[in-house]
Amino acid sequence: MGVEEGAGVDKKITIGVCVMEKKVFSAPMGQIMDRIHAFGEFEIIHFGDKVILEDPVESWPICDCLIAFYSSGYPLEKVQAYSSLRKPFLVNELDPQYLLHDRRKVYEHLEMYGIPVPRYACVNRKVPDEDLDYFVEEEDFVEVKGERFWKPFVEKPVNGDDHSIMIYYPSSAGGGMKELFRKVGNRSSEFHPDVRRVRREGSYIYEEFMPTGGTDVKVYTVGPEYAHAEARKSPVVDGVVMRNPDGKEVRYPVLLTPAEKQMAREVCIAFRQAVCGFDLLRSEGSSYVCDVNGWSFVKNSYKYYDDAACVLRKMFLDAKAPHLSSTIPPILPWKINEPVQSNEGLTRQGSGIIGTFGQSEELRCVIAVVRHGDRTPKQKVKLKVTEEKLLNLMLKYNGGKPRAETKLKSAVQLQDLLDATRMLIPRTRSGESDSDAEDLEHADKLRQVKAVLEEGGHFSGIYRKVQLKPLKWVNVPRSDGEGEEERPVEALMVLKYGGVLTHAGRKQAEELGRYFRNNMYPGEGTGLLRLHSTYRHDLKIYSSDEGRVQMSAAAFAKGLLDLEGQLTPILVSLVSKDSSMLDGLDNASSEMEAAKAQLNEIITAGSKMVQDYVSSELPWMTDGAGLPPHADEHLPELVKLAKKVTEQVRLLAQDEHENLAEPSAYDVVPPYDQAKALGKSNIDVGRIAAGLPCGSEGFLLMFARWRKLERDLYNERRDRFDITQIPDVYDSCKYDLLHNSHLDLKGLDELFKVAQLLADGVIPNEYGINPQQKLKIGSKIARRLLGKILIDLRNTREEAMSVAELKNSQDQVSVSLYSSRKEDRYSQPKLFVKSDELRRPSTGENKEEDDDKETKYRLDPKYANVMTPERHVRTRLYFTSESHIHSLMNVLRYCNLDESLQGEESLVCQSALDRLCKTKELDYMSYVVLRLFENTEVYNTTPAISPSLLLSSCYTHSCQNSCLQISLDDPKRFRIELTFSRGADLSPLEKKDEEAESLLREHTLPIMGPERLQEVGSCLTLETMEKMIRPFAMPAEDFPPPSTPAGFSGYFSKSAAVLERLVKLWPFHKNTSNGKS
Repeated sequence: MGVEEGAGVDKKITIGVCVMEKKVFSAPMGQIMDRIHAFGEFEIIHFGDKVILEDPVESWPICDCLIAFYSSGYPLEKVQAYSSLRKPFLVNELDPQYLLHDRRKVYEHLEMYGIPVPRYACVNRKVPDEDLDYFVEEEDFVEVKGERFWKPFVEKPVNGDDHSIMIYYPSSAGGGMKELFRKVGNRSSEFHPDVRRVRREGSYIYEEFMPTGGTDVKVYTVGPEYAHAEARKSPVVDGVVMRNPDGKEVRYPVLLTPAEKQMAREVCIAFRQAVCGFDLLRSEGSSYVCDVNGWSFVKNSYKYYDDAACVLRKMFLDAKAPHLSSTIPPILPWKINEPVQSNEGLTRQGSGIIGTFGQSEELRCVIAVVRHGDRTPKQKVKLKVTEEKLLNLMLKYNGGKPRAETKLKSAVQLQDLLDATRMLIPRTRSGESDSDAEDLEHADKLRQVKAVLEEGGHFSGIYRKVQLKPLKWVNVPRSDGEGEEERPVEALMVLKYGGVLTHAGRKQAEELGRYFRNNMYPGEGTGLLRLHSTYRHDLKIYSSDEGRVQMSAAAFAKGLLDLEGQLTPILVSLVSKDSSMLDGLDNASSEMEAAKAQLNEIITAGSKMVQDYVSSELPWMTDGAGLPPHADEHLPELVKLAKKVTEQVRLLAQDEHENLAEPSAYDVVPPYDQAKALGKSNIDVGRIAAGLPCGSEGFLLMFARWRKLERDLYNERRDRFDITQIPDVYDSCKYDLLHNSHLDLKGLDELFKVAQLLADGVIPNEYGINPQQKLKIGSKIARRLLGKILIDLRNTREEAMSVAELKNSQDQVSVSLYSSRKEDRYSQPKLFVKSDELRRPSTGENKEEDDDKETKYRLDPKYANVMTPERHVRTRLYFTSESHIHSLMNVLRYCNLDESLQGEESLVCQSALDRLCKTKELDYMSYVVLRLFENTEVYNTTPAISPSLLLSSCYTHSCQNSCLQISLDDPKRFRIELTFSRGADLSPLEKKDEEAESLLREHTLPIMGPERLQEVGSCLTLETMEKMIRPFAMPAEDFPPPSTPAGFSGYFSKSAAVLERLVKLWPFHKNTSNGKS
């Protein structure tokens, strides 16, 4: 074979491929070697397995350059001997390949070169199950040589060839372990909910779990100046491998940041492996290398094959023929008819959405505030305890401080309490005489505590917590005989439980996630998954600290992103907790108490104080709007019906009382597992068939729930009704009608109707009895959330305008964009980047990002097989409780009543205000959605130009002469759309038809669709939205640094620089008058 014309050499450079045949014949290797051969400058010699394994190195072919890398069965020492003998140029040096087999050495080497790695520690055992004094394992953490790793943490075998990697989850998220492994079929991981202890049969690395938003990044270097990166769905999330129609794993090329490019260069140099793959974790704005694989090629990317062949060609020429030019020819020599890769249709956003003013729009941001799904009733048990065992337990966990309060949440603590409670409960019930009524009630409450602690089969801090608060003390002699010391003799025990997401709640959240996927992103449909996986969808999910809210968020994410498996791994991977933003009523507690007092006065005073708001044009402006006429007359009926239901449940609970008093109570096997229930979306048919209450609640706890409601609702001695109990009565009625209808409780239907009538008036008025009060309370509760929403919108606008400015400047470069794209196919790729360029920050990189750090990560348009690589949509999901939904809605509809906004119209139109006034309640899975659209195109000055032409690829500057592009500063460039949903549809509980019966059999209520808060055709600009919300939102400079919960360092922590960035983004400050900039 002759030398390529113009090469100037008579002898070709020989390239030896000393690799196991299985690797040689892989598709990427074949594609790249064929391209190298096509240059005509090289002779390629394949050694083959027989030569490598059987022949002496002296007889091996002699070559100028050698490709050699380890794989299973590869004789690395023998190849080293050949290299020493013949001294060829090595693409990947051989000695460092030994390092890759030991993860400890890999991490040490990375650290030596200053390459960031996750925080880690090594546990080295000489023999299996060796007991090490420097290794400690507790329920929610391991400690290695004094360094603590809270769950979730990662456990990796030190052997780099062992791919069985474990992730252990905290008990607060449900516990369990996920095993990662090499792909088997369509699975790459498996969740084990019952495994909670780490392995001890070998040596392991323990490292901090890095949340990556459910995406892993693989980086492939070809020499120190070239790196290609691809993103894929992380096996941590659900373990299901995404595959294309050809059965290949779906991966998308992504752009590396300048810092990541430098890391790729340093990995390549540190391990002296020119062709090298490594795993990158992108977490909270920083990047970390967590594994180095050695020789690796990208699969199914013809552009990458071209680039890799060109880079390797230059390496070989520089090493063996530096006098020759390594300039890439204008037309690459190989004539391979590259197949056109399949292209999933991604309709351009807005191609079917023509706005009010004739312009097309693109969706830029989706912000949703969502209430949690269906839950069990929240419960509380209070009792005064004097028992020595319980007082000693309090001292054990409060550090021996006699006046200090103790909180018990961990499994060990709750198990201690359960053991003590079991010993204190009388084996037989006391008599029914009045003299021991108090003792009887105390024993019943202890039984209730025991039953609560036993339900579920294991403990989890998400669902149960106990407070022990000392009330009385005495002085006793010190144990050492020197003086006296205080000792508690009575304490108040408060057990909070319930409020757990039900199977129905999980199903509701998952289905709502699917609805969002298919309906909230116009023009995308199921393409949202592709948008997300290609780094064009910037998703963040936030949750309050409540377990039901966290699990609702995880179930919603499962539906939104079409994930599989149990919720715990999804929760830990994708959901961030922010209790300061989404929890609590402390900021408005005094105002709410005042509102409840006024509400009580309105109801108990009778019809004289209830105004006739029905005939008013603005019924929502009336004090106590929503209360039924003569509300006080319904209270005696409510009490009467509650007593009737309670008595029936008492009879059902009698047998359970007797059973729990038997000695075998120590051996009770709980019939229900709460953690396993979280992984189910169907009812527990076995319990229903057995005539037991649904879920984890037994008859004893069900009776305790109803008895407490009945007693708290009405005080017979004082003849006083407590209207604050009405929502709880309604809550219990609704729960039992939906989940326990099979128990046939007489009068429950009637009780539900009366409770619903009263609750529909009481619940909204607890957040203020008139619009001004609702606005004040709502702004206090939702102040931080409103501030964060404005920051989200502001950041989206900044980003969209930056893209628009860049696009405008690019459009002015050439009028023949189409032809230049054609030529670009054959243009010379930029393969070599100077090191100073790698270190130089790109536009915007030197500025601190906002709290959404991953917005700088992008799809690589050069390699992307998508129609709109520049598309980018930001989604922020906030999962919270009923209080924040009411508060947010009250601010949105009444913000114009503030003194600083006199004369402004409400953000909510008149018809929507009327509908909201008539809305019965904001039930489970109710939500408020803000969507931000950008008018990216033009409005017509010549009617002949159609909207479709404006979006077409052939629309050039000749068309622009007939159109005017909307200014970047035009307020109408960014439009807000407000919608809300009332949440669960209660009609199946209110009517008896075939459809209702079907839904009741599934114990699940459907979710109402979204309703508009604005008139069709109206235009609420982002500028107006900011002006109206600003007085009630927390300014960015007031955002306190978020605290990191114990056990979650690195999972929920955020950088202080984030807050600095937020302040820079905020255009107004606290001292601004009337909220204007």
